[in-house]
Amino acid sequence: MTRAEQRKLIEELRLHTKKFSAAEASDFEMMVKRDKDDEDLDTLTRDRLIALHEKHCPRRSKSEIEDRWKKITEGKK
Repeated sequence: MTRAEQRKLIEELRLHTKKFSAAEASDFEMMVKRDKDDEDLDTLTRDRLIALHEKHCPRRSKSEIEDRWKKITEGKK
């Protein structure tokens, strides 16, 4: 994982910190500090970062987004 990918995951997770458990918040805080100091994350920490991202930042498919958009725009007519 490159430093840019690491930073991107951390920035996306910052928006979801309210949903974290106490242990997740503690781990994330440590990851943010290490990123701020420009340190590379070790393998275990990188895996935890990816797991946190997958848990709290689900990816939406294009069709799912389009369906939601149709519901929003059709309701206004």
